[in-house]
Amino acid sequence: MASPALICDTQPWKDLKAHVEDIKKTHLRDLMNDSERCKSMMLEIDGLLLDYSRQCATQDTMEKLFRLAEAAHLKQKINSMYSGEHINSTENRSVLHVALRASRDKVICSDGKNVVPDVWKVLDRISEFSERVRSGSWVGVTGKALKDVIAVGIGGSFLGPLFVHTALQTDPEAIQCAKGRQLRFLANVDPIDVAKSITGLNPETTLAVVVSKTFTTAETMLNARTLREWISAALGPQAVAKHMVAVSTNLTLVEKFGIDPNNAFAFWDWVGGRYSVCSAVGVLPLSLQYGFPVVEKFLKGASSIDQNFHSAPFEKNIPVLLGLLSIWNVSFLGYPARAILPYSQALEKFAPHIQQVSMESNGKGISIDGVQLPYEAGEIDFGEPGTNGQHSFYQLIHQGRVIPCDFIGVVKSQQPVYLKGELVSNHDELMSNFFAQPDALAYGKTPEQLLNENVPQHLIPHKTFSGNRPSLSLLLPSLNAYNIGQLLAIYEHRIAVEGFIWGINSFDQWGVELGKSLASQVRKQLNASRTKGEPVEGFNFSTTTMLNKYLEAKSRVPANPTTVLPKV
Repeated sequence: MASPALICDTQPWKDLKAHVEDIKKTHLRDLMNDSERCKSMMLEIDGLLLDYSRQCATQDTMEKLFRLAEAAHLKQKINSMYSGEHINSTENRSVLHVALRASRDKVICSDGKNVVPDVWKVLDRISEFSERVRSGSWVGVTGKALKDVIAVGIGGSFLGPLFVHTALQTDPEAIQCAKGRQLRFLANVDPIDVAKSITGLNPETTLAVVVSKTFTTAETMLNARTLREWISAALGPQAVAKHMVAVSTNLTLVEKFGIDPNNAFAFWDWVGGRYSVCSAVGVLPLSLQYGFPVVEKFLKGASSIDQNFHSAPFEKNIPVLLGLLSIWNVSFLGYPARAILPYSQALEKFAPHIQQVSMESNGKGISIDGVQLPYEAGEIDFGEPGTNGQHSFYQLIHQGRVIPCDFIGVVKSQQPVYLKGELVSNHDELMSNFFAQPDALAYGKTPEQLLNENVPQHLIPHKTFSGNRPSLSLLLPSLNAYNIGQLLAIYEHRIAVEGFIWGINSFDQWGVELGKSLASQVRKQLNASRTKGEPVEGFNFSTTTMLNKYLEAKSRVPANPTTVLPKV
């Protein structure tokens, strides 16, 4: 039986491989002189401006990439996703995070059922519940309003909501809606994270939102039990029903935990964790903090990009263009990393979120048909807001390894500052760097230019910049809830495009399982050694030595240990 076809066996892939030599003969200094080329590589959609003219690519490159997309049946794969087909074949699931932000009148089906009414049923419940908490009609067990929320979850149940929360914290409309309230996140099982989450909080005014689809995630449930103990110790066990709610599908375990199942908010198997910020996972804690109307604007922003991704031709499709350029940089030009560089401090948690969405989705070496890939797939993502990043890792980007960069800028600052007597406003100073850095990477600086500037001969090699370092720029009109939703959806769909073309399953994550299963063996050993004094057995020499060193420094657990909570 013939092996399933790989994209690298197609003629468009081979054409792009051959095209690399042509591109290596060019330099961005010369490519940027072609104004018609630059004009063809700019796109404005719904207030967003994308400029990818500083990619090491020509119009011919783009045509070849579009033909690659056709060979990979990209349009059919996008349509299959939107029509609810089980494109997550290893888990036999639909992939329908687009349904989470669809308008009420949309029809998006999974297994023959329109899921949009179910989505809105949960959204309406969140709207009603969050308003009751925010208005003070739902209060804690002592009658005090619940103004502080701790969202307990890890991975996709944490990074996406944290990114959105951090971006909204300095938005003027969101600030008004969040007055007197605070939202915190507890993700790491490290007790230090517990201590930081509850520092300065009063259990009487705190609501914990436990986010776990199965209600079995080890780190999340231990943290949830810790918060349950913190609340119960102060207010009594009966307080749990008033001070803890859940986002889960396992109502049996929710009730067993002590949370009223009526206070559990559902999501579905067709929502992957890292794509779940638009479900109750993110919408509930964010609505408690900012109110549902603000969060609904965020959902509408994401929906606007969903429409662009689903219906726009490839040359006017932002996620498709970005995905194709990533394929070009990774699989053809051989650049495995990507720097995400938002010139807005409000987006400081964007790169950490995209790290997970991208690397958990596309960190695969096997095709969706189970065939070893003979080419590199996946990108190493990292980033930091400008201008902080400039004083950190830009040295490497300018004069070390070639790392394609995504520059994200904002026309209107959330918090404008202008000082009398200064040449420009603070935001203009920030954006001066946003506009300058891509050109610095593209053009570089030649030894001839340095000689003309009378730079000493011995310093010329050190001050030479090779340039020809690719980047793209995405300019947002502002950074309100709507724009934040747009940005999220652009990157979600870009990652899907990459996976569709590489021929991998971007929607499973078996790679996170092995370490977790091995950790369960260590957990059992630690318990046996602590409570029964049993020796460490069944591990290799290195792990045995490290475990014994760890156990030596800790005393055995007494027969009836008392609960110890962080001292904050």
